[in-house]
Amino acid sequence: MKLDATIAAIVTGGASGLGEATARGLAAAGAKVAIFDMQQDKGEAVAAAIGGLFCKVDVTDEASIDAGLAKARAAHGIERILVNCAGVAPAKRLISKKRDTGELVAHDVASFARGVAINLTGTFAMIARCATAMASLAPLDADGQRGVVVSTASVAAEDGQIGQATYAASKAGVLGMTLPLARDLAQYGVRVCTILPGLFHTPMFDGLPEESRASLAKSVPFPSRLGRADEYARLVLSIVDNDMLNGVGIRLDGAIRLAPR
Repeated sequence: MKLDATIAAIVTGGASGLGEATARGLAAAGAKVAIFDMQQDKGEAVAAAIGGLFCKVDVTDEASIDAGLAKARAAHGIERILVNCAGVAPAKRLISKKRDTGELVAHDVASFARGVAINLTGTFAMIARCATAMASLAPLDADGQRGVVVSTASVAAEDGQIGQATYAASKAGVLGMTLPLARDLAQYGVRVCTILPGLFHTPMFDGLPEESRASLAKSVPFPSRLGRADEYARLVLSIVDNDMLNGVGIRLDGAIRLAPR
């Protein structure tokens, strides 16, 4: 798919990190970009900087999604591109121990469900709605292409660490539905791919001491550094541009394989 001012794109989680870089990259390439995020001040600032649109959207709330889509489509038309970057990275062991009594406590189901709701169910809800709208559009080319969906999983989907049960399960779900969704949507000319980032310097890392960030960077075989958000964005643009990329999960990780801890 070639980008120009007729192409509308939606980026969830576009107010910061990988989503922000992707929103900026798509806008720089010519697309009309709508940012879906809960961070209103940051989202509005990014949207203003790229000539885009901010929509305050909670991807776990269907009414919120529908309202955001209505706003985005009124301004830009039906989206041809959806990039799912909204997500959380909870960390909690299955069994923990109370400090005062030493009592063993099981991981609560509520926090597991919240992680799955944001990372997996929210991604699915966005795809279901956007792909249905894409299917109603006229094809862009002789192949019949109508749209592209790019979702964000994580290398934790394949080698999750201790304390990452919720995160790994939710991201494995995103990866696992990639091929069946691509096959489901093939008849409508909508492609579906997923990126599995490794260790990337996002706002989540800003709270870590410099020593800790340096140690994490050294664990990446090559290049031995944290990934940059713009490198994720460039892969999104490559997926959009290359029509034969479909139904696949792509690791973007510098050859890292996560150790148990």
